[in-house]
Amino acid sequence: MSVTRARAREIAFQALYQLDLNPGAAPDDIDRFIAARLHGGPLVGFAAGIVRGVGAARAEIDTLLDGRAERWRVARMAATDRAILRLAAWELLHSDTPPAVVADEAIELAKRYGGEHSGTFVAGIVGRIIADRRGA
Repeated sequence: MSVTRARAREIAFQALYQLDLNPGAAPDDIDRFIAARLHGGPLVGFAAGIVRGVGAARAEIDTLLDGRAERWRVARMAATDRAILRLAAWELLHSDTPPAVVADEAIELAKRYGGEHSGTFVAGIVGRIIADRRGA
């Protein structure tokens, strides 16, 4: 079974969602979850790296998201949207993934896992982050 980066991001999102709802989850359990979902393939490290990266930069990411989400705070966001936005923000700040790819993947995850307006909500915030980074 060939695993794509999109699928690895989806699994990273699921792990981030789990950690958001259960912050005391053991890192080994999260690693096992990722490895099992990706069938031990070559992108396990990619997905696990996103999860670890978001964890390490969470304060920075949440501050960034709070500043870009009009009339919303990260703590008030739906857990699915919050996990997707943290993943996207981390990739925009700490990876070489093209911003258009990050935006497309985040919007697709929001449409698949979020509420009725999640795709638009995520698109707006990710778009603001990308625009800010272009202007920097």
